[in-house]
Amino acid sequence: MRRPSVAVALTTAFATCAVYLAALLVTETGGPAGSLVDVWLYNALIVAAAVIATARPLVIAADRLAWSLIALALWCTVFGELYTAVLEPAGYPSLADAAWLSFYPLLYVGIVLLVRRRARFVAGTLWLDGLMASVTAAALGSALLVEAVVRTNEGSRTAIATNLAYPLGDVLLLSAVFGVLSLGGWMLGRRWLLLASGFLATAVADAVYLFQVDTYQEGGALDVLWPLSSLLIATAAWVSARHERALDVDGRPLLAVPIACALGATGILFFDHFTRVNILALTLATAGLVLVVVRLVLTFRENARLYALTHHESITDSLTGLGNRRKLLTDLQAVLALDPTPPTLLMIFDLDGFKAYNDGFGHPAGDALLARLGAKLAVVPRDRGAAYRLGGDEFCVIARVGPGEAEPLVDRAVKALSEHGEAFDVTSSFGAVMLPDEATDASQALNLADERLYAQKHSRRDETDHTMQVLIEALTTREPEFQAHVEGVAALTVDIGSRLGLASAELDELFRAAQLYDLGKLAVPDEILRKRGPLDEREWEFIRQHTVVGERILRASLALRGIAPLVRSSHENWDGSGYPDGLAGEEIPLASRIIRVCDAFTAMTARRPYREALTPEAALEQLEQGSGTHYDPTVARVVVAHLRERLLQEQVSD
Repeated sequence: MRRPSVAVALTTAFATCAVYLAALLVTETGGPAGSLVDVWLYNALIVAAAVIATARPLVIAADRLAWSLIALALWCTVFGELYTAVLEPAGYPSLADAAWLSFYPLLYVGIVLLVRRRARFVAGTLWLDGLMASVTAAALGSALLVEAVVRTNEGSRTAIATNLAYPLGDVLLLSAVFGVLSLGGWMLGRRWLLLASGFLATAVADAVYLFQVDTYQEGGALDVLWPLSSLLIATAAWVSARHERALDVDGRPLLAVPIACALGATGILFFDHFTRVNILALTLATAGLVLVVVRLVLTFRENARLYALTHHESITDSLTGLGNRRKLLTDLQAVLALDPTPPTLLMIFDLDGFKAYNDGFGHPAGDALLARLGAKLAVVPRDRGAAYRLGGDEFCVIARVGPGEAEPLVDRAVKALSEHGEAFDVTSSFGAVMLPDEATDASQALNLADERLYAQKHSRRDETDHTMQVLIEALTTREPEFQAHVEGVAALTVDIGSRLGLASAELDELFRAAQLYDLGKLAVPDEILRKRGPLDEREWEFIRQHTVVGERILRASLALRGIAPLVRSSHENWDGSGYPDGLAGEEIPLASRIIRVCDAFTAMTARRPYREALTPEAALEQLEQGSGTHYDPTVARVVVAHLRERLLQEQVSD
């Protein structure tokens, strides 16, 4: 069943009520015409509203129980009206009053069920705001409506109690409206506004009726409010909740609701000093003020908790849970401010091999590795200090030490910041400073530790350069022409890496890998390397294994382990047809993809025993043809553009 549009439903409801009101005004009370309008048309509207509301739970499963109760509340109104119209009971109160009064609790429970389904994740303070608004609204309603009924109604206690029950029911519904409005930040959807309008129409009609109980006559303009209320509530049943404002408000509510409730409740108590107010209104007003106080206490506690949480987050690294650079500076200054300053060791660490691990296994795996290393480092200082992450792959430790304890502490920290596997090797370089002997100022201590850290890295780089030189000499001794080829490839890869935005450390790794990507050919027999004809399958097997051999040689060197994965993948193809692992696309490290394209161009433009060299332009065309199959399209495009620019510059200079 398709839901009618809100505009059509509202137009129909108001148009029907307008016709009813016009009929009331033009017909005389009593007589056939008056009876037709005042009884039959009136009851027809009430019944129509109940039927419309009943169709909702029968057709749509969502909120079925809530809308069933709301429909039942409207049928109670129908029963009361028909009972009165048909039997015309002489006594008061009658069974009709029982039916009419059942309207209020049934409707209230239905509203509560609707709210509960949509307010499952409302914060505690928002629930308190809703309760506070409900209690204060009930207090105001009791002070106005109940007081008016007590002063203007006479009769038996049963009659007065029945008359009081109506405004109390209206107060119940109005408190629900104010509670829902408060939960929704006073910005609700059309469904809730229709329900609120229906409740308000009922409350106004009941209040006016109770004031006019002695002078009320059927057939007046007041009678239009009750069917209008029923039609508005029934129309709300068919309004889609898809675009309805959610009641689980994410942001923290402002203090407008507590302030308004405090003013309302205080106003009732203040007014009671001059004109006595009924005990129900006073009780509810007092309860409202108590809720305001509770709300303010909770707000203060919540703000204190948020401040503590914000402060903790400002000094904590979110990935590892260690202190961050801000926390380090605070703690370091606190240590140096002690008089006397206890012997304290400051150590700064920078991971070696982490970038290769991150590139090879991906950023999530890299983050997980940093978290593991941070957890291991956190226990190193024990209760004598703390560990920190300064950002990226930099860590720090501050710990008090006694005689002979500094070196074992350094060893434990270095061990904590290392992890090894079949395809990776992560270690660290460090710089250490003893406080206060070597530095008495925080900035001075950090600068000195940084200098020592990078001095150690530089010495390791010298070791790396020496190892590389030995390996390159071994290759050039076997193949003298190899040196010129590898120099051309390495230089070109650095140019392309720069164009692709690689950082300095990444360019350094790329350059080293480009110098040693064919290192494994040391294990390939000369007759295969120099063969003029095509290779057979056994000979191709030697070729396919040379990158694996190169990787193994590099892993044997602590200084060159970081580039071993790049060398292994340097002959993989973008479409997965390369070797040795058949990697495809971005599974291949970017540095390896750059080497693949640069090596292909350099090889095509060099003479081989089995073929002549291609012209640069022909080689570039070959690269373009292989883009997307053998070569990374982005890398190939950058290489072709770079080399064409270089060729154009050479032609201009000639």
